[in-house]
Amino acid sequence: MKLSKQHSMYESDHTLFIKALKEKNPGMEAGQQAGRALLWDRPPVSLDEQERQLKSAIKQQAYVYQNKV
Repeated sequence: MKLSKQHSMYESDHTLFIKALKEKNPGMEAGQQAGRALLWDRPPVSLDEQERQLKSAIKQQAYVYQNKV
């Protein structure tokens, strides 16, 4: 489905707001990428490390608020 020329130049209010915000703060995108790298972009964990983490995990009882009998 091809849009008419009238609609092909349309930009929503949200798009215009984001463009204006990026023009005012040119370093914002670099800061976003740095924040993403800090929280999400992590190196892969080796198989030995995964196995060690699984073995060292403490088993939790089914209902944590129940007293141990």
